[in-house]
Amino acid sequence: MNEPASRVHSTVRSRVHGTVHIVGAGLLGSSIGLGLRERDVDVTLEDLSPTSLALAADYGAGRVRAAEDPHPAIVVVATPPDVTADTVERMLATYPSAVVTDVASVKLAPYLELVRRGVDLTNYVGSHPMAGRERGGAIMARADLFTARPWVICRDGETPAEALALVEAVALDLGAVLLEMTPEEHDRSVGLVSHLPQVVSSLLAAQLIPATEQAIGLAGGGLRDTTRIASSDPELWVQILGANREPVIALLESFATDIERFTEALRAVDEPGSKRKLADLLSSGMRGVGRIPGKHGTSERFVTVTVLIDDKPGELGRLLTELGELGINMEDLRLEHSPGAQIGFAEIAILPEVADRAVTDLAARGWRTL
Repeated sequence: MNEPASRVHSTVRSRVHGTVHIVGAGLLGSSIGLGLRERDVDVTLEDLSPTSLALAADYGAGRVRAAEDPHPAIVVVATPPDVTADTVERMLATYPSAVVTDVASVKLAPYLELVRRGVDLTNYVGSHPMAGRERGGAIMARADLFTARPWVICRDGETPAEALALVEAVALDLGAVLLEMTPEEHDRSVGLVSHLPQVVSSLLAAQLIPATEQAIGLAGGGLRDTTRIASSDPELWVQILGANREPVIALLESFATDIERFTEALRAVDEPGSKRKLADLLSSGMRGVGRIPGKHGTSERFVTVTVLIDDKPGELGRLLTELGELGINMEDLRLEHSPGAQIGFAEIAILPEVADRAVTDLAARGWRTL
């Protein structure tokens, strides 16, 4: 019998030498374990919840740590933000020869708390992989969760080279792209690209609660795009936002100012200058989107061709096969279903210079495009 995919080990050698101990068997901790186990790294697990611990072990993220196990080379703390500092301090005391890193999404608050307590941070290196999913837990973990995703390393001038190298080795083993920031830079950055979008998405989705079923039935891709992350765990986000409140508050205040300006212009839309104010604010959004890195981190932009496909087995596969036969490289793909109809929409991102040919050639093969 073949082993489950999560337990099939890679022939690629790991950069990590020694045992990796993971504290916290949720999505990130279990995904780190799965990725390292694919490289035959010895991974031990620890979690306050026996059920979470057993699930992570069953899925192949590592084995439950035993009292007789030797001290690990590195400890990865993957606990909720409100106990990160406590756990880091405990791990540094329990395994004084090990390097300790944490993967919490806020870096400054835990670091300042550890400094306040007078903890020796020589062997501590804060880090944060910019990866995740809307739903957590070991059951949602993936070995490739960090592939090609940024992994921020926060070091200070006293960090030993060997400690830094070990944390970097874990990130590189998991296929991540290393970035170096100070804790302050990190928290300001994630406040903008992660924490503010979460708040905006959640508050927007909350507006749907009193809506009628008829109104909800009109929902399309725009609403789904802007509310996708609103299904994230509220308890976890209360911790994250509370720990990073100062950057997030500043961003929310700036956002609120723009909303107020937009509302005032819309309220007086027939007065001179109001339409220009609306256009300027909307255009600033276009410029902002233009700054988001495209495929492979480049600034390259794509156009979208929407193909109507019958909602039956094999149709999507046939479309993708024919795109390959036509020599059209699909840069991205999104699927949307039509409520109440047995049809779907495949939104295919392609290079602008092949868009016209793609529409013509697909039509010649019987595909309908929008």
